[in-house]
Amino acid sequence: MRKVRQIGTKGKRAALATVPRPEAVGLASVDARVALIQALVPLGLEKVAEELEQEVERLAGAWYARAGGDPHLVRWGEQRGSVYLADQKLPVTVPRVRNRQTGQEVRLETYARLQQPRGLDQGLVHRILGGISTREYARCAEAIPEAFGLSASTVSRRFKRATTRTLQHLVGRRLEAYDILVVLLDGKTFAEDEMVIAVGVTATGEKVILGFVQTATENRRVCAAFLRELMDRGLRLEQGLLVITDGAKGLQAAVREAFGDAAVLQRCQWHKRENVVSYLPKRIQVTFRRKLQAAYGEPTYAKAKAALDRLGTELALLNASAAASLAEGLEETLTLHRLGVIAALGISLKTTNIVESINARLGSRTDTIDHWRNSDQKQRWLATALIDLEPRLRRIRGHRALATLRAALEAHLKPATKTATAA
Repeated sequence: MRKVRQIGTKGKRAALATVPRPEAVGLASVDARVALIQALVPLGLEKVAEELEQEVERLAGAWYARAGGDPHLVRWGEQRGSVYLADQKLPVTVPRVRNRQTGQEVRLETYARLQQPRGLDQGLVHRILGGISTREYARCAEAIPEAFGLSASTVSRRFKRATTRTLQHLVGRRLEAYDILVVLLDGKTFAEDEMVIAVGVTATGEKVILGFVQTATENRRVCAAFLRELMDRGLRLEQGLLVITDGAKGLQAAVREAFGDAAVLQRCQWHKRENVVSYLPKRIQVTFRRKLQAAYGEPTYAKAKAALDRLGTELALLNASAAASLAEGLEETLTLHRLGVIAALGISLKTTNIVESINARLGSRTDTIDHWRNSDQKQRWLATALIDLEPRLRRIRGHRALATLRAALEAHLKPATKTATAA
């Protein structure tokens, strides 16, 4: 092992860091040695020349030696080149080797590997999503004086390449391995387009990004095709599915068309409440918002339905439009009450907050874009941001009660199955 002394501050004992020599990794493993060199950025520039020289010695022998190496291979001067260390492209002097028998230059494997950025594309993805534009990336990159820097066009090409791979991964990911119990659907606006995003919740409470579809509005035809695509990718319906939407008619019609009786709809209570109070004068909105919240907070279906019916009667005297808004789709806002899981799972599943929260976090990554050039750009950015967020999504609150929800969904499916069999 080679000892490298690190100079500390006055009064502190100098620390000794142990840095393994590349030879310790094994001469036969070029990739392992290259990965080591790229990880040691402070020492990397010194080690690159050493490693290149060692490969030349293995090929053509040591300087002025009469033995060693291939007798047909000779040193052939040197040339300027460049290698990558971490996210930086650095200039180096590259020795050359020539085969006298064939008259051709011999490729140095170490040099070829060092010209491939170690994780560069993924590093660019994280930095650009974090708010560094392609034009500012060169200024924000690691400060190594000898670095060439990265141009905006270079960053854009690599970012596009990385995000294209991520998009292909997301839209092609199989879903059989996920025991999806709940699906939430909601849209996020990208310029003039709406991206309808599907988020799944497994039987153990984990959140999974299922996919998205680009559409002008949340219309039935496009969304139904998207849901059927999820089924083609392995989304299972045999044990029933709870689908939560914001109440958009196109989405609800698409769910019924694609999933049929296997899906039970829960309409977002928050959206319903806000739709109703929007018809009322501002001076009484707070009062009725509180009353609606209290009605939906009742622990059983019977009590919640009775409280909402009383509110409907009261609203009819004040504003018929508000009363009609409350009555429209009211039963679908009480699905969790009917299934008997509102107390345990209401905090997570009575609204579309799960996907709304994801949309808000997406905004920090995508809302800084002033101009979307085309559909491909929107989809690449969205897919990359979603995949980047997915590992940090927490399990839903009340996930231990999901087994009760599954049993309720299976019980709901049995009558429909019997009816279909009888027909």
